[in-house]
Amino acid sequence: MPENQTRRITHGAMMVALFAILLAISTYIPVLNIVSIWFISLPIAWYRSKYSRGSSLLVAIVSLAIAFLIGGILSLPLAVIVVLIGLVIGDAISTKKSKVFLFMSTAFTVLISIAIEYIVSVKFFNIDILKEVITNFRESYERSNEMVKAMTGKAPISTDQLDTLVNTMQMGMPTMITLMVFFLTFIIISLNLPLLRRFGLEVPKFAPFRDLQLPRAFLWYYLIVLLTTLFIKPDTGSFIYVVVLNLSFLLSTLFLLQGISLIHFFMYQQGWPKWTIVVGTILAFPLSSFVTLIGIADLGFNIRGLISGMTRK
Repeated sequence: MPENQTRRITHGAMMVALFAILLAISTYIPVLNIVSIWFISLPIAWYRSKYSRGSSLLVAIVSLAIAFLIGGILSLPLAVIVVLIGLVIGDAISTKKSKVFLFMSTAFTVLISIAIEYIVSVKFFNIDILKEVITNFRESYERSNEMVKAMTGKAPISTDQLDTLVNTMQMGMPTMITLMVFFLTFIIISLNLPLLRRFGLEVPKFAPFRDLQLPRAFLWYYLIVLLTTLFIKPDTGSFIYVVVLNLSFLLSTLFLLQGISLIHFFMYQQGWPKWTIVVGTILAFPLSSFVTLIGIADLGFNIRGLISGMTRK
């Protein structure tokens, strides 16, 4: 057997074993699983970075079989997602894609995987996780409402207000899940890429956060959403209402990030110490409405250019 083939098989067996250990810890050992769950995809990512797609696919299939033996069918949803994350990250590194491509492709892979698993759970197992989350949220809020009413004699929120809150939460669920997936994906690649770099792989880097610049087309999307809200006024619960609600929430979050990025840019240009950037970032969240407006203004009027011009003078 050729030496490189022997090495490929040996490394594959090692990565499958490491994957199994991390998955077992994440499944059965409390506290440690808080750490291990972020690194389950690391062995698959390393192997795909080093070897071909065919060999990596075989390692992935064997890893899923081991996952089934470790935790049964209940462990497969998590195992499928982390294996796909590893394959996508490794493929992006192997083909020398940018970190933005790596991040976006990984996040969309996770989103598609979650959507498929959700459909399967509803259609074949009659388990609607999102419905259960909404139901538990309502019941928890109702219990809290009753406790406060028993102590003060007045409920903090009426039944109609609770219904509106729950319905808004339910209709905004697509955006909340999307943002959560992107946030978790960012954490995963931020933790795993430095380790892959330490293992001798050439991994891509993000541009500094202060240089974040959203496409100006987002301003037009936001304008369309505003005009739809002001003039069409879709009925609550309608398809257009749900789309507008989710787009508004998503765009506001993106403009908030743009505003925080502008704050970073300004402080960097002024040469302020790093601790001020941390403080500015923390303060941006309670002042989110103002920072979001700053982000919109930055896209529309290129405030960065003005700051750069003032700094050069």
